[in-house]
Amino acid sequence: MDNSLSQTDWSLVRAFLAVAETGSLSGAARALSQSQPTMGCQIKQLEIQLGLRLFERQPRGLTLTPTGESLLDPAKAMRAAFHQLSLRVAGQDSHMHGTVRITASEVMARHVLPEIIVDIRESEPDIQIELVPSDASENLLFREADIAVRMYRSTQLDVITKHIGTAHMGIYAVLSYLKKHGTPTQLEDLLDHAVVGYDRDDRIIQGMRTLGWPATREFFAVRCDDQNTYWALVRVGCGIGFAQQSFANTDPSVQRLLPEVDLPTLPIWLAAPEAMRSNPRIKRVWDSLEAEITTRFELAKA
Repeated sequence: MDNSLSQTDWSLVRAFLAVAETGSLSGAARALSQSQPTMGCQIKQLEIQLGLRLFERQPRGLTLTPTGESLLDPAKAMRAAFHQLSLRVAGQDSHMHGTVRITASEVMARHVLPEIIVDIRESEPDIQIELVPSDASENLLFREADIAVRMYRSTQLDVITKHIGTAHMGIYAVLSYLKKHGTPTQLEDLLDHAVVGYDRDDRIIQGMRTLGWPATREFFAVRCDDQNTYWALVRVGCGIGFAQQSFANTDPSVQRLLPEVDLPTLPIWLAAPEAMRSNPRIKRVWDSLEAEITTRFELAKA
């Protein structure tokens, strides 16, 4: 084996992949939480060690040379093996103290998980929690999170999943809006009201069409895809909106409307790398999340 390659630092390979995948030193720096000069030095160091030119500078960034292209797949395989090794080492950690990183949708992270995290911290003060609100799909196998709370089942290999509940939806309006515009008593009455909808996300439109409404994007008086901002718009009186019953039913400023309407539901899944499930603190947090979320969403479907 070429000695220069065998002694290559993993951090240099990681920098190579980040630049290749983002197309720039600045993008790679953001992805790895490092400085742009550090990225530039690492790429230069890797090219010197290998005696190869890996990137060409273009007006819009960096592109791989043919030599760099030929190294991309082996580098990705090296990354996958490194993360698998990291997972297995972490899975053997028998200590209860340490950090557990949880990712969840922005709505779950804002409205559901904080109270659960308080309970976990009180019962297990040695466990530190990192909460990552994100509607993106964090890669559990790359340790971007230890546990994911998702509204869909993960299809990643080597990731275990469990369906732990169902999020029931409801129709809501703030009391000040109803006082000003009246309270709808049947679904058709919504035609005479302002309704808050999504912008590019078509889930509300599809749900309304399932109920027999030929809804279009223009039907909604105000539109926003960010879930927490969406709920804020409903709460200040921009119109009638849709939300999970688990948190909306406990908000004294709003009233649930038309409870007889059967709205689509969302499944709730827990996911974690299989190699990490035996880690005591991750198992403890998983069990707490499962118990608390199951109970809260079961009680909320009244």
